[in-house]
Amino acid sequence: VQLVESGGGLVQPGGSLRLSCAASGQDYYAIAWFRQAPGKKREAVSCITVRDESIEYSDSAKGRVTASRDNAKNTAYLDLNSLKPEDTAVYYCAARTYFSLLAGCVAESFDEWGQGTLVTVSS
Repeated sequence: VQLVESGGGLVQPGGSLRLSCAASGQDYYAIAWFRQAPGKKREAVSCITVRDESIEYSDSAKGRVTASRDNAKNTAYLDLNSLKPEDTAVYYCAARTYFSLLAGCVAESFDEWGQGTLVTVSS
């Protein structure tokens, strides 16, 4: 599966952004958003399991982030609200192309990745 992210950019603190991830190619069982800030490890933001459309959020994202998926457009979205400077990072879309009941919302369980889109929160 090919994943192409878009929607990143410069936003002021307190602002909002919508990131998009257009998927093409083979089917996938889960689609997720991760982010990596400079000098830090890649961390999960949200994961959507296609089978039951369940959504999991990281503790740092809860309340300020909304993940969704448009099956007709084969596109996933990540709405970022009340952005803070510490949200500055490259945001990656990832897909899991294999079935697993045990795979969690961690980077190691996703096998296809987009190129990332940079979100900069600054005044």
